[in-house]
Order: sequence, then C-alpha cells, then structure tokens
Amino acid sequence: MPEPHGDLAMIRNMPGPATRSATLPLSVDDEVFDLAARTFRVMSAPMRLKIISELCEGEKSVSQLLDTIQTTQPNMSQHLASLYRAGVVGKRREGVMIYYRIINDRVVALCRTLCQHLNQHEPKTRSSQAKRIR
Repeated sequence: MPEPHGDLAMIRNMPGPATRSATLPLSVDDEVFDLAARTFRVMSAPMRLKIISELCEGEKSVSQLLDTIQTTQPNMSQHLASLYRAGVVGKRREGVMIYYRIINDRVVALCRTLCQHLNQHEPKTRSSQAKRIR
C-alpha cells in the first residue's frame, strides 16, 4: 500500500495518546484536529455516505445516482458539490452529463471502517444507541 500523503497522512501518522511526545507542538495537533473535524463534517450527512457507497462501485452520472438514492436532483447536486469541494469525488463532463467518481480512497476507507464497525452491533443495540445519541 502506498504511503499516505497530504493532510490525511497527518491523521494516519498522528501519535496515539500512549505514544504522543510532550515535545509535539500544539499547533500540529490543532491542524490535525481541524483536518479531522473537516473530514468528519463532510461525512456527517447520511446522504453523502450513500453517494460515496454508490460511487465505490464506479463512476456514475447524477441520473444514475438518482436511480438508486431517493432524493431530489437539487439535493443530490448540493451533496455532490460538497464532496467535490472536499476533494472526495472528481467529476467529468460528457456532453450535458456530469459523471462523478471517487478520488480520495482514504476517506472511503475511513467510511468503510466506521460502517463495518457499526454494523457489527446487533440492530437492537444500534437502535437503542441511536435513541441515546439524539
């Protein structure tokens, strides 16, 4: 697996609580935490997670996404624009059609890991946890 690069590499390589050095400048932590918060903010909408999941199967047009995800075209476009600005998806135009694809595999891996972890709980447990969170 290639070494991570860019901002997400900072998150992956961030020392855990047991290994964090007292000499680590606070500003580095602040940058990492800000990046983590921005990443989670992008993924905080269930609609965006559905879009990411669909695009994991390959490049799709907006109309193809609308065939599998129940929402309006303006809402879909708004979420796709957020994912595009965040660098999660790329797009290309072919005539009047715009096709989207995943370009940030690290965000996808994070989504998959989290969803797999949450899916390991029994549905009854997940339902009671969701009520407590609200």
